[in-house]
Amino acid sequence: MKYLVVSNQRLDDPALLSVMRAHAQELADFHVVVPATAPQDQSTPPNGDADQVAQDRLARALDRFHAAGLKATGEVGHADPLDAIDTALKRTRYAGIVITTLPLGISRWLHLDLPHRAARKARIPVECIVAPHDPNGRSEINSVGVNNIEGTFE
Repeated sequence: MKYLVVSNQRLDDPALLSVMRAHAQELADFHVVVPATAPQDQSTPPNGDADQVAQDRLARALDRFHAAGLKATGEVGHADPLDAIDTALKRTRYAGIVITTLPLGISRWLHLDLPHRAARKARIPVECIVAPHDPNGRSEINSVGVNNIEGTFE
């Protein structure tokens, strides 16, 4: 069983590690795709181009996941997260998708309704981990099932 993890700025979210550990108990492994998207508040990433920033984030995340005992591979994907998901889905069959986003109101991915669009495209369950507005708060985990893809997060 394999899960697709799609994340960029929230790869270090403790809720993501928690969700991955829960799936790992089902003997799942993971493929992490980091879309090469520049942060919303910057036209040019501070440490190079968007691909390099995504590659650095991916390397740190894979180190963290491996240290936690998780089996994970990864790649930098297309800047458009839905295109990145589509590319990954064409190569491998997944049991589900886990998406992490910035908080509601800030997240471009939620504004684009990425979790529901991914569920419609993939026809597999999608879990969306939404970061809290309060830095000391806990992330919210929303499930988007194949039969529950109506509506939006905003």
